Amino acid sequence: MRKLITTIFLTLYIFSLKLNAESINESVILLHGLGDVKLSMLKLESALKDEGYITKNIGYSSSGGTIESLADKELSGIVEKYKKIGFDKIHFVTHSMGGLIVRYYLQEHNIPVGSRIVMLSPPNHGSEVADHFQESKFFKLIVGDVGQELATSSKILTELKPIVPEVGIITGNKSSNPYFSRIIPGEDDGRVAVDNTKLTEMKDFMVVPSTHLTIKYNNEVIKQTVFFLKNGKFKHIINE
Repeated sequence: MRKLITTIFLTLYIFSLKLNAESINESVILLHGLGDVKLSMLKLESALKDEGYITKNIGYSSSGGTIESLADKELSGIVEKYKKIGFDKIHFVTHSMGGLIVRYYLQEHNIPVGSRIVMLSPPNHGSEVADHFQESKFFKLIVGDVGQELATSSKILTELKPIVPEVGIITGNKSSNPYFSRIIPGEDDGRVAVDNTKLTEMKDFMVVPSTHLTIKYNNEVIKQTVFFLKNGKFKHIINE
C-alpha cells in the first residue's frame, strides 16, 4: 500500500511539472561509487533539478554485495517504477563503480529510447590499485567481494557486453595519491588509469584536471554532464 501511495503522489507531482512549460518529462538516476554516500552526488543532483529533471539519488551499501546483486537490488525496482510512470527518458549519471552497476543492469534490461548515461571516472576495465591489494586481508575486509570485482582481471568486467544507450565518459588526470599513481600505468586520477575508463561504445570522452574523488564536484564536469544528457555529446572547447 505504501508503495502504491508513493507512486500515485510521484505521478501527480510529475503531472504538475508538465503544466510548467519549462519542465521536461525526463528523469535522472544518480549512483555513487564504492564506499561513498549519496550526499557526494548532491551538487550534481541539484544542477540536474535546476534543469527540470526528476532525480533519484540512490544511496547504497556495498557490504556483502556484488555488482550483480547491487544492480538487482538498487536499480530494478526504481527503473521499472519510472517506466510505469511514463518518463520519456530515464538517464543515468554515475561515479566510479556506479557505472559498472548500470552496465550490468543494462545487460538484461532496457531503458526508453533516447536515454543517456554519463559516467564519471568509471573503472570499466578495472583498476591496478585493486590488483595490488587483491590478496590483502584488510582490503577484503574493507571492500568485500565487490572490491575483488574491480581488478583488471575481473571475470565480470571482461564478460560485460556493449550497452545500447549513448554513453559519455569524463575522467580526471590529476592525482593526490602518488603511491597509487606509481602502481597505475599512464595518466590516472589516483584510483583509475585514464585508458581503463574507456568503452568501445562510448559516444564521447573527456579528460579534465581532477582527481577521482573530486571530479563529481567539478563545476565544468557538472556543466558537461548536463550538456551530454541534452545533446548526446560534450561541449569540447578548441583553443585557437
